[in-house]
Amino acid sequence: MQPLIFRVTGIPGAQGSKKHVGRGIMVESSKKVKPWRSDVKGSAERAVDAFKAADLWGGPIDAAVEVTVVFRFLRPKGHYGTGRNAHVLKPSAPRWPTSKALGDADKLARSSLDALTEAGVFVDDSLVVDLRSVKRYCEPGEESGAAFRIRLMDDVGEVAA
Repeated sequence: MQPLIFRVTGIPGAQGSKKHVGRGIMVESSKKVKPWRSDVKGSAERAVDAFKAADLWGGPIDAAVEVTVVFRFLRPKGHYGTGRNAHVLKPSAPRWPTSKALGDADKLARSSLDALTEAGVFVDDSLVVDLRSVKRYCEPGEESGAAFRIRLMDDVGEVAA
């Protein structure tokens, strides 16, 4: 199977802690999770539909898979100069998005993998045996979101120890 590759536009939301709201009901702490899952699910469904149209899809994957996801975040305005330097990145601006507010790479992946399961990409996210989750800032003109690559482990070859 060819790798399933697609992009998602939106604000990545990390699936983290749950909050108890009474009567045994738990809800996500982050308000970003639900819209992010919806964005991922919609983009994944469109990618699967394109594979189906090209007769490249045999249904939800039920085998070991590798998932690579690169999350893109917009830089805060404080990373840039002011006035006529408003488009110039400050030398002190961090290269990587390490802010707790953006979420942990593993929790971002968790919310995204659940959405891929809901979209029917794979039967269950327990089939993901190789996961690479990267966070980076957007390049100029790029929108926040993520890029996904999903492929069968049979197509990957041996994994180094």
